[in-house]
Amino acid sequence: MDEYAKEIADLQAQVDAMIEAEGDKKEIAELQMQLGILRVLYHQAIHLYDEGERDPELRESLALRGYGEWTVDNVYAFVYETSVDMPAEGHHSFLGEIRDTDFTRLLAGSPLS
Repeated sequence: MDEYAKEIADLQAQVDAMIEAEGDKKEIAELQMQLGILRVLYHQAIHLYDEGERDPELRESLALRGYGEWTVDNVYAFVYETSVDMPAEGHHSFLGEIRDTDFTRLLAGSPLS
């Protein structure tokens, strides 16, 4: 389990404990939103990482963009920073934008259509 999966599991355990203890519903909702964002970022980063393991051009592109070697941390940084720059109209829109973005194409330099 890498640090990102551990962070997601720890946050899920915290949310579960708060729900069981009937904690503050607003705080639980905020943590669940954070959890959703972390999950989709992690999913996209792992998907891109797996693609790059088979594609040396993706690995080169990551390095050329200044992210360094092909590691989960560096790929996650690319996905995270790209996501932060996306326009969003709210939480669900932001999650949808991340979920629907083809980070492989973005990294390869192809325009999204």
